[in-house]
Amino acid sequence: MKSNLQIRPIVKSDNAEVCSIIKSNLKEYNAALKGTAYYDNETQAMFEAYQEERSMYYVALLNNKLVAGCGIKQLQNAASNYCELQKMYMRPEARGKKIGKELIFKCIDFAIKSKYQYCSIETFPQMKEAINLYQKNGFELLDAPLGNTNHYACNVWLLKDLNQDNFAESNFV
Repeated sequence: MKSNLQIRPIVKSDNAEVCSIIKSNLKEYNAALKGTAYYDNETQAMFEAYQEERSMYYVALLNNKLVAGCGIKQLQNAASNYCELQKMYMRPEARGKKIGKELIFKCIDFAIKSKYQYCSIETFPQMKEAINLYQKNGFELLDAPLGNTNHYACNVWLLKDLNQDNFAESNFV
């Protein structure tokens, strides 16, 4: 299956498909709420939203079909060494194929190369599979959010220390 997987930076023509994936996932998990990516202006224009320095959004194509995406960006209202793993969503047919792992690896690798030292994530308790994936890959639960992302509806927060000595693709599960 991996031979049919391609991960690349987002291009402008991906905007509508990525927006559709994000919104359908949030609906699926009963999280299409104000204070989430469902209502973010950037969800409609993901390519444009990730053109800042030290930010990147990757998309995954399986058999040439866009099935998932995930990005890294400076964490709003936080120190410059904090980034956020953002908008990691995938179509149901992409789940269980280690595509999430591949996207996380690409994003964390980009974050380290961009001189970030910490990476946060915000999500919801009903996204158990995603939380499990994050924790398996070194993210630890927090008691409160970091920064201010305007995703006030999210109520699960995680953080990973991006110590380069502990970072290797083989460590990702």
